[in-house]
Amino acid sequence: MVPGKEPAVFNVKAVVRETKLKPDTLRAWERRYGLPRPQRSAGGQRLYSQRDIDTLKWLVSRQEEGLSISRAVDLWRAASPTPDTGIWRSGDLDALRADWLSHCAAFREAEAERVLAHAFSFHTVEAVCVAILQKGVAELNDRWYQGEATVQQVYFASELVVRHMEGLLASAPSPARPERLFVACPPQEGHTLGALLVSLLLRRQGWDVLYLGASVPLENLDTTLSAAKLNLVILVAQQLTTAASLLEAARLVTHAGIPLAYGGRIFNQLPALRPYIPGYFIGESLVDTPQVVGRLLSGPFRLPSADPVPVEYQQALAHYLSRQPMLEAEVLQAMTRLEIPDAQVTHANGFLTRNIAAALAFGDMSLLDQEIIWLEGLFSNHRMPISSLYRYLHAYYMAAKAHLDPRGRPVVTWLAHITGHES
Repeated sequence: MVPGKEPAVFNVKAVVRETKLKPDTLRAWERRYGLPRPQRSAGGQRLYSQRDIDTLKWLVSRQEEGLSISRAVDLWRAASPTPDTGIWRSGDLDALRADWLSHCAAFREAEAERVLAHAFSFHTVEAVCVAILQKGVAELNDRWYQGEATVQQVYFASELVVRHMEGLLASAPSPARPERLFVACPPQEGHTLGALLVSLLLRRQGWDVLYLGASVPLENLDTTLSAAKLNLVILVAQQLTTAASLLEAARLVTHAGIPLAYGGRIFNQLPALRPYIPGYFIGESLVDTPQVVGRLLSGPFRLPSADPVPVEYQQALAHYLSRQPMLEAEVLQAMTRLEIPDAQVTHANGFLTRNIAAALAFGDMSLLDQEIIWLEGLFSNHRMPISSLYRYLHAYYMAAKAHLDPRGRPVVTWLAHITGHES
């Protein structure tokens, strides 16, 4: 036996039993694609190694996922080992994720793609999408927050991930279940990875999934839902601001009489948001979505009741939005006197306005405390003076006092608390 080469001990009958492939198919694949690569016995009979059998099983699995045999072979070859590449000696997902991230950080697209091809040759689509793609982007976002990665690196990796997910979604098998599901991100939500992952997991379990992507507008949504004949709507949000737009969308969906499920990072971070959403929380791990959906669709629906938002906060939201232009103009003028660039102030105004409006929509201004803590960490990690953040918040507080009447009390009270102006 050649040193380092697996022994070939399985005859054709054993391979057929293990792979469920016909002998003619084995010979055709060997002739056309050079796979598998059997050795010969002294009598000329084909003998196969365990690696040959594993390769054949992998190719069959890819066919069952919707790939052509030629595309599956190309993918297998892209992941074939090379003598000087350490990652190919291991199928460990954590190690593969680390290598993939290192290539993304260096903008080495071909190498990053090669890591993924190798990962798909060892593991299921679900495992790679979660352990490498989803966790990898989350880890890179954490590095950016800590000041250890650039926003360009995050964008590069995210685009690679979205491209892969969309390709896998397009090549998923045809629906085998009767129910039709709608998956989308609510208005203003541009982070599609969670919704893409949910759609892919559900498609691979045989459901007919209508995936609409990022920032789906509410205009004519009720007409779309009616025309699509849906059994379930799933919305995914990652931020406080988009959780508020999800709340608005959820009300439209339930008013149309369609069951709703929802999830995303923000609902994991702030469980206090969940009672206000008239729908089913799909859980903290999106991987469990198919099981949750299966349970929901297997029995009669009883929509969870949602907590009402206090009237005081509904009035505060309408009043705040009506005074927002005047308030922001005064903040801009105040910060200009402190020689803060207008572009930075305008960006900060947009961020704070959206988050204040979201907190009012949920009837809880304390939801904003976590956003301020996040900003403090961001300023510190990126070596920006936190004092500039609080100078801005002080200017906003003064403008709110000047332009909001008693209906805006929740906003003014929170700003007084966060800036230390409480009496």
